[in-house]
Amino acid sequence: MNVEEFIGIIGADFYAGVPDSQLRALCDCLMDSYGTDPRHHVIGANEGNCAAIAAGYHLATGKVPVVYMQNSGEGNVINPVASLLDDHVYGIPVLFIVGWRGEPGVHDEPQHAYQGQVTLKLLEDMGIEAFVVGTETKPEEVQAAMVQFRARFSQGKSAAFVVRKGALSYGRKVAYSNGDTMLREEAIRHIVRVSGDDPVISTTGKASRELFEIREADGQGHQHDFLTVGSMGHSSSIAFGVALHQPGKKVWCIDGDGAALMHMGAMAVIGTNAPKNLVHVIINNGAHESVGGMPTAAGKVDLVGVAKACGYPYAVSVDSYGTLDEELRLAKGREGLSLIEVKCAIGAREDLGRPTTTAKENKEAFMRSVI
Repeated sequence: MNVEEFIGIIGADFYAGVPDSQLRALCDCLMDSYGTDPRHHVIGANEGNCAAIAAGYHLATGKVPVVYMQNSGEGNVINPVASLLDDHVYGIPVLFIVGWRGEPGVHDEPQHAYQGQVTLKLLEDMGIEAFVVGTETKPEEVQAAMVQFRARFSQGKSAAFVVRKGALSYGRKVAYSNGDTMLREEAIRHIVRVSGDDPVISTTGKASRELFEIREADGQGHQHDFLTVGSMGHSSSIAFGVALHQPGKKVWCIDGDGAALMHMGAMAVIGTNAPKNLVHVIINNGAHESVGGMPTAAGKVDLVGVAKACGYPYAVSVDSYGTLDEELRLAKGREGLSLIEVKCAIGAREDLGRPTTTAKENKEAFMRSVI
């Protein structure tokens, strides 16, 4: 189904969301139509943030907003749905558009498997009526669903379109870029040269995929790396937990800007406790690149200033390989919490692969090397 027709049937003029590759057509169309004009389109830090922004829009206008997200974001919206939007509380209607990763019977990555199984059940448990949009769904079926949804909206209830793989199409793909020159994969290569045999916790998406392939290309094992393939935004907290309980080891976190924003409160907890053996590297390309390239707020946020305000005793931003190497060397030898923001371009190899080990194999090998 053409996404422009889909959007036309919905008839909303405000969208808030976290980008998803399954919703690439919708995301690109919204960027073409609105860009990041906050009157019509806000790319939020996390899905709960988007639900609350949507609630504010409804309170200010009386109209029904749209929140789009990958199904992994359902966990982030449970609290605002149950304690803010629900008709037992304020009765604020929202239309959710949910990309169905890990749909049963459809091949996907392991981190999506269980989430895919419970996607519709979670919506049901939250009192959100769902209509599944697939490749064979006709516009008139979506129109009929919207008629039912509008009746629910009038009662202060929410509804959702759950979008299967390939269900929405758009005539063109939007190209995303920034003015930075360093490549993320090369920056990660520089990091692992310095980290050596130290534990490395890497964030969700292409960063973990690139780390895995760098180890393969260098003929190294993967036992020093914990690849956080799911739970976006939590790699820094995992690294913090490891650092606290392995104080004799230097622990490295390879984070992303979208992930750091998603649960930025983690930086306050890390900074307050300030483990002396943790190096927090945020690779910042200002984009949700792993799901298409839509911008994050990090392109305009002073992450170094945020880290210092959160209690990080040392924080710096680099935009060249030379300064990166110097800061990595200093961090390796420093007895104290460090943050390094690495300004990178948007982009990855077309032939970038995925880890060939399972999540449990990764966990077990990592634990054997750490404990």
